[in-house]
Amino acid sequence: MRKRLTATTLSVLVLVAIVGAVALAPWISPHQSSEQSLSERLAAPSSAHWLGTDHLGRDILSRLLDGGSFSLSVAALATVLTCIVGVGIGILSARRRGWIDELLTRTNDVLLALPEMVVALFIVAALGTGFWPLLLALTVTGWTPFARLARSLTYDVSARGFVDAARVVGCSPRFIIFRHILPHLAGPVLGQATLRFGHLLISVGALSYLGLGVQPPQSDWGSMLAAAQPYADRAPLGILAPGIVIFTVALCVTVIGQRAAHMSAVPLLAPSAEQRTQP
Repeated sequence: MRKRLTATTLSVLVLVAIVGAVALAPWISPHQSSEQSLSERLAAPSSAHWLGTDHLGRDILSRLLDGGSFSLSVAALATVLTCIVGVGIGILSARRRGWIDELLTRTNDVLLALPEMVVALFIVAALGTGFWPLLLALTVTGWTPFARLARSLTYDVSARGFVDAARVVGCSPRFIIFRHILPHLAGPVLGQATLRFGHLLISVGALSYLGLGVQPPQSDWGSMLAAAQPYADRAPLGILAPGIVIFTVALCVTVIGQRAAHMSAVPLLAPSAEQRTQP
């Protein structure tokens, strides 16, 4: 009996294909991404140019593969950094409490009240365009959902009896955090991270679309959208190709992450006596 292809399996296959193609871009790209041929500008798809060419005669497929490394790397690193910073601040806030909790919570509320894109635009405009300013802007504006989630779950786990038992027998705060709190945060945080990755990937595209990402002749998916917009009626694949790829990657990561978060969810049950007392 044939097994049915699940949404998770399909998402994994599609994501691996896209990421693999981007990683192998220097070897599999049919043309140099910055190679211009004005005599072939806005050409339709053909055997020489599978997705056609842009307004400067550059191969759209080659630029799509080359630009993916910037978009995916910024979104992935920003997701990891925002997760680390947000979870750390959330646990610190819940464990220390008092004025530290009040200060961090109010800072979180202020950042949540501000539009992320506006703050990111201000940071990138102040620091300049490029990889690191963009990464810093997304990290500064993106840690707040992780902090709120981690703070709430840490309060919940800290009120459990097994945490009190570990504290009574002399377990250190570091041991309690790494053995009892972080495992219970893994599933929800992973689910939040996958949702944030899609959001951050779209944010990278939006900032690059506004000219705050990579600069010519380099390419990324957002700048390709901006460059192709005036010629959408003559070369629609210039807009459709990067837009579809951004949507597909964000959707696949979300499907995979939700499945992984469901499988890795840790029930709030007391560990064994040996685990509670192990230093």
